[in-house]
Amino acid sequence: MTEHLSSEAQGLFAVLRQSADPEAVAEIERFVAEASDRELCRVNVIDFAARRRLDEERVIAAFLHAARLGIFELSWNVLCPGCGGVLDTSTTLKSVKHEDYICALCAAGYEPNLDEMVEVTFTLSRRVRRIAAHEPNDLPFFEYMRQIFWASGMNIPEDLEQIGQEITLDTLELPAGEKAQLSLQLPQEFLIVFEPVTHAAQFIDVKGEPTRERQNLSMVFNDVRAPTGTVVMRPGPLRLSLENRTEKRALPAVWIAGHALHELLAQRRPFLTAKRLLTNQTFRDIYRSDTIDPNQHLKITSLTFLFTDLKGSTELYQRVGDLAAFDLVQAHFRVLHEIVAGEAGAVVKTIGDAVMATFPTPDRAMAAALRIRDAMLALNAQRGGEDLLLKIGLHEGPCLAVVLNDRQDYFGQTVNIASRVQGLAASRAIYATGPVVSHPQTANLLAANGVQPLVQHRELRGIPETVPVYEIP
Repeated sequence: MTEHLSSEAQGLFAVLRQSADPEAVAEIERFVAEASDRELCRVNVIDFAARRRLDEERVIAAFLHAARLGIFELSWNVLCPGCGGVLDTSTTLKSVKHEDYICALCAAGYEPNLDEMVEVTFTLSRRVRRIAAHEPNDLPFFEYMRQIFWASGMNIPEDLEQIGQEITLDTLELPAGEKAQLSLQLPQEFLIVFEPVTHAAQFIDVKGEPTRERQNLSMVFNDVRAPTGTVVMRPGPLRLSLENRTEKRALPAVWIAGHALHELLAQRRPFLTAKRLLTNQTFRDIYRSDTIDPNQHLKITSLTFLFTDLKGSTELYQRVGDLAAFDLVQAHFRVLHEIVAGEAGAVVKTIGDAVMATFPTPDRAMAAALRIRDAMLALNAQRGGEDLLLKIGLHEGPCLAVVLNDRQDYFGQTVNIASRVQGLAASRAIYATGPVVSHPQTANLLAANGVQPLVQHRELRGIPETVPVYEIP
């Protein structure tokens, strides 16, 4: 397998094996050596792990380390939730705007969120192997659509070109600065003239009595994303005049916006979201500066926060001495980091003896909380004492991803509530709010552990009404 890779690439993989899961690295190395060019463009790591039955977290970590070494190029892609197209792409999240993104194909605007509208993909680096996507201007129309326009969350069929021919009246490659004309016979259908390089579109509603008179329509492609318009035409001949005023080639196509196109656009699969990567411990460890800009505030519609705090840590230092207490507190931090990372979470920060961590879903946060409580009991048992008394609070909801004190952090009422719920907890207690406990996978997890949450209504500072809080016995 490795004989297909250059000596430089083999050296990079040798380094990668020192920092990432060996099984995941072996699969990635085999993939790089044997996969087609198409497969090595914008790799969907969630699909990669699923197809090979590998642990997702280990695969994500391995790809992150590989990107850091230069084996892959990591990109953040802003997606249209309607058609699955990539509206913007960058090597850093810092370029993502918080204003609306406009999709011409869907004629709609979307406020970006990090849950489902920003994906993270990995494209093989030129230094490892040249692939067709490194020269996107050379890709034929349907391969450009597959590899460059559509996101990795689109489940594009192998026979895309065959399907494409059924829904496409005509397509054209228009070099930079040139003009061309297409002569078409318009069917009585709703049509879209779409250009994927500049993201330009024109809708044509073909209806009424057929005509033999030639109809005319013109489109100019430039770097200004204008709103999508609709013109009404009759079935019959059309001369479509096209002009490319950009410095790149254009790929206009005329599509029939019928069932076949909508069915094609509906094919989706899971993908690595920006939210999930931001709450990944490996990413936070090795990409500390590559997060968001201080002036950004990007929306996350659902994130689960876990706060912990040691009860009586001041008394602990007095009771066992500074050195012993310090070693014990550090051991507790190491256990927390390990468990949080193992449940797809990340430690955002420590505040004294307290920890703030995030998780993509409530069930992973609850699983971490249960494991942390057991681990603290085990540490106490090893010492033959009750020195580590940990309070844990959980809450889920929307928030903003921001930069505070030169590091990526989170802001909003969800964060405040999670912190205050933890403040309610007695030693060794796990307190969680309704959104966490009522999550279906959390409920299944608690039931599997024979745990019945106990509800109590508590007041939280800054919240006008009492909040149902659940103790996890």
